[in-house]
Amino acid sequence: MVNKKSKGRQKIPMKKIEKKEDRFASFSKRRAGLYKKASELVAEFDVDIGIIMFSPGGKPHSFFHPTVDAIVSRFQNPDVQLSESTHLVAAYARKRVNQLESRLEEFDIREKAAITLTNQLDQMAKSRQKGWWESIEQLNADEVAKFEAWLNATTFNMHNRLNQLENEATISLGCESFGV
Repeated sequence: MVNKKSKGRQKIPMKKIEKKEDRFASFSKRRAGLYKKASELVAEFDVDIGIIMFSPGGKPHSFFHPTVDAIVSRFQNPDVQLSESTHLVAAYARKRVNQLESRLEEFDIREKAAITLTNQLDQMAKSRQKGWWESIEQLNADEVAKFEAWLNATTFNMHNRLNQLENEATISLGCESFGV
């Protein structure tokens, strides 16, 4: 087995990070991960979530779904039914999240299609760099027949053009000899 260059992904013990700059950077990264996990929980289980935290610099950060009011009301009294307006706001927030997720999925599909097309175009460009004699062996019988027909048509057109040029040259030489 080949020796690894690094130890790989390892669990970091939970203790206070002493360097202030490192603490700010780690907070930002972990905050983003926490928000991502919270939004995944909302999407998968249709739950209400509220997160409030303060950065090492004292700035407040929060994540609420569906709304702050809905979360605070349910936290203060879990048995109470939410008001009609809170239900409407929560339903709108969920609908908006679903719309944005749909758009994101659509963009992901478009991105995959664009990547596939780019790869196909790259392969076509590589095959064009090869000579026709190198790629002709990959053609099936139908493609060979089409290629042969194209070659025949091209040969016919080349002979016609060559005859046309020869006739023009003959006419122009004949005109010169008569002084025209």
